Amino acid sequence: MIQEEVWLIEPSGPLIGDVEVRGSKNAVSKHMVAAMLGSGESCIHNVPEVGEVGITAAMLEALGIDVEISRNEIRIAQGPEIRPRVPDAFTGLNRIPILMLGPLLHLAGEAFVPLVGGDPIGRRPVNFHVEALRAMGAEVQVGDTGIHAKAKRLNGARLELAYPSVGATETILMSAVLAEGKTVVKNAAMEPEVVELALFLQRMGARIELSPDRRIVIEGVERLHGASIWLAGDRIEAFSYLAAGLVTGGEVRVHGCPQDRLVTAITTLARMGAQFAINDEYLCATAPPEGLRAAAVQTDTHPGFMTDWQTPLMVLFTQSQGMSVLHETVFENRLVYVPALQKMGCEIEVFDQCLGGPACRYHDTNAKHSAVVRGVSRLKGADVTLPDIRAGFSAVLAAAVADDVSTLRGVHHIERGYHRPFEQFASLGLNIRREQ
Repeated sequence: MIQEEVWLIEPSGPLIGDVEVRGSKNAVSKHMVAAMLGSGESCIHNVPEVGEVGITAAMLEALGIDVEISRNEIRIAQGPEIRPRVPDAFTGLNRIPILMLGPLLHLAGEAFVPLVGGDPIGRRPVNFHVEALRAMGAEVQVGDTGIHAKAKRLNGARLELAYPSVGATETILMSAVLAEGKTVVKNAAMEPEVVELALFLQRMGARIELSPDRRIVIEGVERLHGASIWLAGDRIEAFSYLAAGLVTGGEVRVHGCPQDRLVTAITTLARMGAQFAINDEYLCATAPPEGLRAAAVQTDTHPGFMTDWQTPLMVLFTQSQGMSVLHETVFENRLVYVPALQKMGCEIEVFDQCLGGPACRYHDTNAKHSAVVRGVSRLKGADVTLPDIRAGFSAVLAAAVADDVSTLRGVHHIERGYHRPFEQFASLGLNIRREQ
């Protein structure tokens, strides 16, 4: 039995320095799937070194797609034979298989993908994906082990999503670009990563129009070719490192992430008293001498406050003056990481009511989706197990301001989603070491 690596973190004062962020794990994996559709080679640049890349590459290779990974780029091309089945071995590893249904239907006329996985942050049902494919003419059966689909040719359709789901919008994009006729999607997700994927498909020859009011129009074409793209910096990672500087009283300069991807986050932190330096090279935030103020923040779909930003924000709340409120409206179980932070001394209470904003779609459920946080809390070192990627990063931040050494288990979650996080934290001055 392999003994899993743990991180030991000893508080070492303010984190100071520079961090270069690469493309996000969410963006790179979706671009890898989209590259399946091109008749020539595609190249994705500014690729992060994250576990998600290796998992997605292995899936593609199992399907007969040629994948070549170098330090910061990936080259992808169709192989001589496309196999329409994602092996069962990939069951539950991430949510990428569901996105392969549309491309496999175009390439092979049929597809099977195993049950999807991902972080335990709440229900992310596949019904939006399935309903969209059925509306485009596919025969889809959802079984106990996975999803089977068949289609001689997908057809354009008029679709309206009940919720602006990122994954469902991406499925529709990659299914509609080679479908016969026009597809119109209402209430589509418009996150920067979705737009970036649409731009990549457009480079491959797709006809896509981004219209007002969350509407996307796709005119199907006969074929796509290979293309190249440079991924924009990961906005989740950028915010996380800005928070790392603030929570420790330091100063982290974040390079590689455009300001426009952080507009709402920057304003939120500024309202708490953070002072910013922003130019074309980097973003930097520092806390005033008297410390940050409490705030009430509600997560939402883009351009609202991103759900993935709330985990580092929660730790920042514990070190801000007063009572803060967080209202999560995107995933009902996103606060699954709170017990780990409570173990480290964070004074957080969770509720099933909608606090800090108007009633959301979870207001009449038992979902614990709001939190009240007391600051300034004195945090303590602890031995904690990390449940998911973003929770893992928040635990590192809490450990950085605790009063003693912390042991973090399940650090593979962090490495699945962040580019070389151990090395990045060490370069900022955090006393961090690995042990088995």
